[in-house]
Amino acid sequence: MQDCINWARRCFLSTRPQANLTLSLGIPRQKATIYENIRGEAELAPYVVKTGFDVITSSLDLSGAEMEMINEAGREYILKELFEPMIDLYDYIIIDCPPSLGLLTLNALTCSQTVYIPLQTEFLALQGLAKIKQVIDKVKFRLNKDIEIGGVIATMYDNRKVLSRDVVDTILKYFGEKVFNTYIRDNVSLAEAPAQRMDIFSYAPKSNGAEDYLNLCEEILQRTSSTVKVAAKALSPSE
Repeated sequence: MQDCINWARRCFLSTRPQANLTLSLGIPRQKATIYENIRGEAELAPYVVKTGFDVITSSLDLSGAEMEMINEAGREYILKELFEPMIDLYDYIIIDCPPSLGLLTLNALTCSQTVYIPLQTEFLALQGLAKIKQVIDKVKFRLNKDIEIGGVIATMYDNRKVLSRDVVDTILKYFGEKVFNTYIRDNVSLAEAPAQRMDIFSYAPKSNGAEDYLNLCEEILQRTSSTVKVAAKALSPSE
């Protein structure tokens, strides 16, 4: 487990327009967020949450970024250009994508080597899965030859529900070994932690949620080569 903890503490994350990560960790509003960075008004300035764990904060202003980027030349590469000077400063860079297949998500996919797809084990979540796969394939063909799907993560899983088991069976048929063996169980601590402005490992280290995410980290480390630097956490198809 210690390797997983070390891995998590060396992460560098960028966030979605809803600023969920920034809010969940209790990070105060920063003068320069990823929105100002994308506009070219400020350089990236990571906020140090704890030793080895930095976050590029977000704000609701980012919700208007796609409209502002639409006429920019090379708009698909804006995020990649921002990250390039910082690549060697971090072991892993994780980009938390917005819940849409818009220009911000396209930027994240263009600069990433690996995509992780969290999937709620519900019927409607399955409907967007094929679309995500199509978008990733197009990005690989046109913009980023290095991108690969690193895995599908079953979330909000309840073994007592037939629907949860059926959804997992379906994604196993579609993605096979790409589906992680660790399922993130439906756990109230995962919902409570953001309200306390804490990560799950600090809030409830012995909860099922903490156990599941530690096991997931172990799986990712086992599957990931040392060369992978940038990963995108793709949107959940149900969002």
